[in-house]
Amino acid sequence: MRFLFIIQGEGRGHMTQAMALYDMLHDAGHEVCQAIIGSSSRRSVPSYVLKKFTCPVHLLESPNFVTDKDHKSIRLGQTIWQNTKKLPTFLHSLKALDSLIIQSQPDVIINFYEFLAGIYHGLYRPKVKFISIGHQYLAAHPSFPWAKGGRLQKQLFLLANSITSWGANQRIALSLRKLPANQQPKTLTVWPPLLREQVLRSQPKSGEYLLTYIVNPGYMTDICQMATEYPDTRIEVFSDRSRVATPGSLPSNLHVHALDDQKFITYMAGCRGVVCTAGFESISEAMFLGKPVMVVPVAGQYEQACNALDTELSGAGIYASTFALQPFIDYLASREQVSTEVFREWYAKQPILFHQWLSELQAATNPVTAQTALTSIATQHTTQV
Repeated sequence: MRFLFIIQGEGRGHMTQAMALYDMLHDAGHEVCQAIIGSSSRRSVPSYVLKKFTCPVHLLESPNFVTDKDHKSIRLGQTIWQNTKKLPTFLHSLKALDSLIIQSQPDVIINFYEFLAGIYHGLYRPKVKFISIGHQYLAAHPSFPWAKGGRLQKQLFLLANSITSWGANQRIALSLRKLPANQQPKTLTVWPPLLREQVLRSQPKSGEYLLTYIVNPGYMTDICQMATEYPDTRIEVFSDRSRVATPGSLPSNLHVHALDDQKFITYMAGCRGVVCTAGFESISEAMFLGKPVMVVPVAGQYEQACNALDTELSGAGIYASTFALQPFIDYLASREQVSTEVFREWYAKQPILFHQWLSELQAATNPVTAQTALTSIATQHTTQV
């Protein structure tokens, strides 16, 4: 089958999930013919993502968040206003997206929570399977941990889920933990996280330093303050260096790295613990490697507040409202390592769920080919008997 990926370029989570699924499909003998990434002037797409895909990669300008003047919290009002003003640009992106899809003739479109893709599918209605993947869709499950917050924030979160999966044939929700299947809506498929090969191959070891990953560059001030208050704690920070303004000279125990996929995982495998904003992917990787986490949700991003609750429920670590380090120091003193057994047992179901999904998808997309394959298998079985 021919797959076309459309990927949200905000943060790194959706991109690394796409990278993981790209390898899984390739290993199963299928083709990803195009990768289209939603981009903006606010954040550049990491070079390691562009190098990963051997298929053509296209960047299309798409809706994005607007932060406050300190480049920390999300301003919902300004986000809606600024994206509304850019409607002509997004309409042009939709036309470009349509041309790329017509040119590629994919059997299946996979959307990694990109708004442009959902709007495109809802308006253009292409005659091709459309599947949306994202941990956010877990909100449809009764066990989803809802964070406290205004009614408006929750409704906007649900609206984002609806837009990104507008008219989707299937929604796949990624979860840190196994949830009761008997409560699962029929319209929802729940998978373990999509982890890259670099994570799966990593050998975790005990370390003395803390690893930090920040999405919004404004948090660098908080990290520097954290390092100053704990001069005996070595802190390794990963971010887009070109977008991080360091406040004066850095504390001697703080080291800043440009975002690099292999280097980041290597440092995570050797750290004592992880301090980061509440992005799903970093939490998943830390759980697989048995590294405790402290997450600080990005203010104004309701999804991250829910992720923070899920972090504690899943036994991954703790959450805090600021980068004050003492609670995490206390946590590490009593729990140096997170047990990976339950998480890895859940993750071990991924290959089975993936191949089952692939078989069903192939049967729905090309029933003749699927029936031929089934007949061949039956013939082989009869001959062997």
